[in-house]
Amino acid sequence: MTQIKLSCRSAMHVALLVGALALSGCVTIPASIKGTSPNPAENLVSVRNAPEMYIGQEGRFGGKVISVFNEPEKTRLEIAVMPLNKYDAAPELNTVSEGRLYAYVNSFLEPTDFTGKYVTVVGTITGEKAGKIGEIPYNYITLAVTGLQRWNVMQRVMFPPVGPLGYGYYDYPPYYSHFYDPQQPWNWEPGYGYPVGSAAVETYLAQ
Repeated sequence: MTQIKLSCRSAMHVALLVGALALSGCVTIPASIKGTSPNPAENLVSVRNAPEMYIGQEGRFGGKVISVFNEPEKTRLEIAVMPLNKYDAAPELNTVSEGRLYAYVNSFLEPTDFTGKYVTVVGTITGEKAGKIGEIPYNYITLAVTGLQRWNVMQRVMFPPVGPLGYGYYDYPPYYSHFYDPQQPWNWEPGYGYPVGSAAVETYLAQ
């Protein structure tokens, strides 16, 4: 019986590893925001501390669009910048803003399509522009956008993990499950599963 349990446990570990490798291989930065530099600037705090050192360099930033201002030949996006996900460069939800950015796009963008949405932009860092947040003066880093990705907010239900013996574990350690033993059919033995819990809803960004 012990050998059967260990085999099941090993199989579960292998399955999880294969699944993780498959998932990591499927997640890539969208072509629209890959840019041309292998290492674009992504830390807005560093850029704001020494903007003159970054002028002319490629930058990639993402976050929530606070406002959209249409100019005669371009559109200005005011973005509350957030850290980027290392896999697909989407903004990391539920993170603290690193500051704000003016991203200039050389086309008309409908304000209702972008205000309050999450985006990632890539382009050339061009300097700073004085502005205000409310009544507080603020220097915005400016970016000439060459690529833009708008993200959709999605949700998925995350069920508790299932051990090799399936559902049915009691919610107290060591999480007992009925493992059938022909010699002792009445016996309840510890299983290699997980505690029973309620499903959680995960919010994430996708193309």
